[in-house]
Amino acid sequence: MHPITIGEATVARVEDNLGPSLMTKVMFPDFRASIWAAEQHWLAPVYMLPDGSQLRTSVHTWVVRTPRHVVLVDSCVGNHKPRHTPYFNMRDVPWLDRLRSVGVAPEEVDYVMCTHLHADHVGWNTRLHDGRWVPTFPNAKYLFGRDEYARWDPAVAGWTFNAFNEHVFEDSILPVVESGQMVLVDDGHAVDDLLTVEAAVGHTPGHYAVRVRSAGREGLFCGDVLHHPVQVPYPELCSVFDDDRGAALQTRLRVLENCADRDVLLLPTHFAEPHCCRIVDERGRFGIRWFTV
Repeated sequence: MHPITIGEATVARVEDNLGPSLMTKVMFPDFRASIWAAEQHWLAPVYMLPDGSQLRTSVHTWVVRTPRHVVLVDSCVGNHKPRHTPYFNMRDVPWLDRLRSVGVAPEEVDYVMCTHLHADHVGWNTRLHDGRWVPTFPNAKYLFGRDEYARWDPAVAGWTFNAFNEHVFEDSILPVVESGQMVLVDDGHAVDDLLTVEAAVGHTPGHYAVRVRSAGREGLFCGDVLHHPVQVPYPELCSVFDDDRGAALQTRLRVLENCADRDVLLLPTHFAEPHCCRIVDERGRFGIRWFTV
């Protein structure tokens, strides 16, 4: 994928994983045969396997270069980490080499913006060095949502266990806290006056999106507001991982409406190729116009 230009910002994608993932009905319990019948002509084989039983997705990091800084939006799965999801468990992939292939060394990263703190969005926050988890990006500030951090901190009253996120706080969050690199942010926090944190709750309590604005152009890194392209025409499909399905749906509708109304480039974390799109209103129903450079 060639870099995308949004005003003064350029955007590249660094892939961690691309291919078959969860079974469709596991990810979207409300997925119906009628949806497959109506949409299989464009969903298969790029976004679902040919029989519709399994999703095909990506896990990737967006690399944003502004005139002043290098910013990562989400940091994927990571290596050598015990994970509940089998295809995330104890991985060994050349993600750092792929980061360098787009011209970025770990030491050059200024900010890591984590839309939320699920296992597949924070994994490369740290790497294993001499048997210890250390921050992968030694000169970066890691921006975590304040409410999101509180949700996963076991020291906070009311903390509850989540099997999907087991070990994540200890191996991918706490080392960043201990190094003094964590910055807790709220709705409206800005980086370089080009990138702005926007509350996008529902998938998790403190989930945020990142909007880039420059020279009259806009893009939105939406994290897991949308997991899969089928949620564009069917936003009522909530993920099994959504903490608050009602809030997640309202956030998804708001994002889709905003992207359609303002011609905003949508840059999700898990869409398969070409990975980003524009949203259009097709007589009261949202549709996709895939973006290619």
